[in-house]
Amino acid sequence: RLDKPTMIHKGHVGAVMSIGWSPTGREFVTGGYDATLRIFGYRSGHARDLYYTKRMQRVFAVGISADSKYIVSGSDDTNIRLWRVNASENSGVKTPREENALEYRAALLKKHSHLPEVSKITKSGKRRGPKFVKKQTRIAQIQKESRGNKLENRIKHSKPGVVKHPNEREDAVAKEIG
Repeated sequence: RLDKPTMIHKGHVGAVMSIGWSPTGREFVTGGYDATLRIFGYRSGHARDLYYTKRMQRVFAVGISADSKYIVSGSDDTNIRLWRVNASENSGVKTPREENALEYRAALLKKHSHLPEVSKITKSGKRRGPKFVKKQTRIAQIQKESRGNKLENRIKHSKPGVVKHPNEREDAVAKEIG
């Protein structure tokens, strides 16, 4: 069924220029006109991580390595950059003691993720984007709220059933061919 999307992934404030799937099929990375890379889970609507540098310009090509540990990006500033998929993970040989400690920490985070204090810790690791992206995101949020308020007023002040709430997933498909 390709008549409507199963998930809409949001986050970029400019056009998405490139997409690369991980070999596992569980995640994909996007590169956009807003000079950012974003990593999405295939079932989550928002990016789990954001990559950018001050000097990086529009991203036109992205790819994920075969072992799903690195991201390669090519941008308009004629540079190719190599990023870790898990930025906080050390690249190198770990001793068995380090591996056990990392597994134990991950198990604790998973076990207690429902607690608000622990969820703050896991969310605090997210990087902030550039000011431009933050500003554009805020503007888009204000515009979305305004459209919602306008629609609510139209529904409230018109005959029942004349104005309906639009379905975002159905509106995403512009035209079917074939």
